[in-house]
Amino acid sequence: MTVSHVQQTSTDLPRLVSECLTYRDRDGSTVEYAHLDHGATTPAFEAVAQEVATAAVTYSSVHRGAGFASRVTSSRYEQARESVADFVGAREDDQVVFTRNTTDSFNLLARALPAGTKVFVFASEHHAALLPWGDALRLPVPHSRDEAVELLEQALRNHPAEHRLVVATGASNVTGEHWPIERLAAVAREHDARFALDAAQVAPHRRVDIAALGIDWVAFSGHKIYAPFGAGVLVGRSDWLDAADPYLAGGGATARVGLDTTEWTCGPARHEAGSPNVLGAIALARACEIIAERERAIIDHEQALRIRLLSGLAGIEGVRVHTLFGGGEGAPVAAITVDGHDSSEVARILGDDHGIGVRDGKFCAHLLVDDLLFEHEQDTAVRISAGLGTTPAHIDRLLGALRAL
Repeated sequence: MTVSHVQQTSTDLPRLVSECLTYRDRDGSTVEYAHLDHGATTPAFEAVAQEVATAAVTYSSVHRGAGFASRVTSSRYEQARESVADFVGAREDDQVVFTRNTTDSFNLLARALPAGTKVFVFASEHHAALLPWGDALRLPVPHSRDEAVELLEQALRNHPAEHRLVVATGASNVTGEHWPIERLAAVAREHDARFALDAAQVAPHRRVDIAALGIDWVAFSGHKIYAPFGAGVLVGRSDWLDAADPYLAGGGATARVGLDTTEWTCGPARHEAGSPNVLGAIALARACEIIAERERAIIDHEQALRIRLLSGLAGIEGVRVHTLFGGGEGAPVAAITVDGHDSSEVARILGDDHGIGVRDGKFCAHLLVDDLLFEHEQDTAVRISAGLGTTPAHIDRLLGALRAL
């Protein structure tokens, strides 16, 4: 099988890349590659790539030079911070800290928690949100949105502490289903607990307004929102961040260094020591701007894909769709198993014989996949995750390939 490129046709939505892959399969026919693994990594918006190319012309380290290139780059970096703040509805005193990815963001927040903080996190979370915490209570995997709210309320009522933090995802990275974040955040506030949102699987599809939701922090990654340049972000309240030791000790985080003492600065720079990933931050911010500009069109496009995908899968004998809440609102994502076929075999056949890229395994959410597949013979699944690069023809080809199995 060989890989080549073909010019992508324009659509009403922003074009992802100027070229897309085509596959030549064993019989010599050529098909457009169907990237149905958006939940892992998204291709770059064409405008994002152009923005990075422009910024690279005057690329320099930020905040530490009086020269033209350094001043221009510093300005772009701080403008990126403002764009991200606007995208998530940040409050005036919230901080925007650039990180490597969502995992990095939550590890930073975990380091900043006051001593003795009790963390409440569902076992169904992606490992980025499940694993960083010290004193954490893992709540059972809920099987309805109402049950999720009830489990959290009961846990907060039974586990008092001076400082408490609830961590939850906006959408499952395995099934795509939306979580009842507004209700969960309200329960947290009622019990004087703070709330951190994993928006890695929400931000690509719609804006998140942290002020309207009443949450305290939000984290997501550039490579999930069509800006795969190695940057992430943590946005939220400043008090715990400013009170904590820097996530990284080094230049840029310091206010003053003496022979025997070090004074740390406050604000985002406190946790951004060293030379930051300027191009990654610029790329992430531009992607946020595009999604904000075209949010309605994106939602309409992806909901049509979700309906087409799920209704098509439901009609194929031997294909099982595994859900957390029984369906409902969500992203164009499905976790499936195929009777008589291992998930790795299904993924290989889809890729090698049909030019369709999917993911198989446990998707860094082992406890959730174990729960979903508890009564089934298989212990891993195939995840289909569509996005802005997906067309109805891609979905139809997937469904045809699964019928052939």
